[in-house]
Amino acid sequence: MSIIHVMRHGHVDNPTGVLYERMPGFHLSELGRSMVAQTAHFFESLPISHLRCSPLERAQESMMPVAALFPDLDVGTDPRLIEAGNIFAGQIMGSTGQAAKSPKNWRYLTNPFRPSWGEAYSKIADRMTAAILDVAAAVGEDGQAVIVSHQLPIWVTRLSAEGRHLWHDPRKRECTLASVTSFDIRAGAICGIDYHEPARDLLPSGPRFGF
Repeated sequence: MSIIHVMRHGHVDNPTGVLYERMPGFHLSELGRSMVAQTAHFFESLPISHLRCSPLERAQESMMPVAALFPDLDVGTDPRLIEAGNIFAGQIMGSTGQAAKSPKNWRYLTNPFRPSWGEAYSKIADRMTAAILDVAAAVGEDGQAVIVSHQLPIWVTRLSAEGRHLWHDPRKRECTLASVTSFDIRAGAICGIDYHEPARDLLPSGPRFGF
């Protein structure tokens, strides 16, 4: 069995609460850097032999303290690990946002099960699962790897692997900042999942936005 640890990036500097999704120019905050540095210690005693990352800045920056523990390993970038596409990118959501209240956006809110406002959950789960299985093949039997990705892709991949509905309440995702969702792989399939929050004590209080 191989184990692929999928880490969510740390807290991002985003004072206005923009839904940034795949937008460039969003980097880890000071808190985010502390979070990923703390999570990196989770991996230091493990036999990690492969590192792979989403192309977005916040994910690349979150991988840095992990990569520093394994200086002989290169960090691969995989576009399949990127954040989900969303029509509301660049707009302000949350309790003060107007994006969902604007009539011009109502046509995107017709089907929350797909969802109609962005990349289909099934497509996200398929691309993420394929990336995870590719890494498992690369590390081989008994190998372990670290991937850095984003909350929604990690969560729907877990839902898919557990045979649950992909549509869900975003507020109930078990995938906090700098958390680690570990996928056990045997015979080319996900056969088990573990979840860890190494930076739990650093999590900010307040609503859980999809950062």
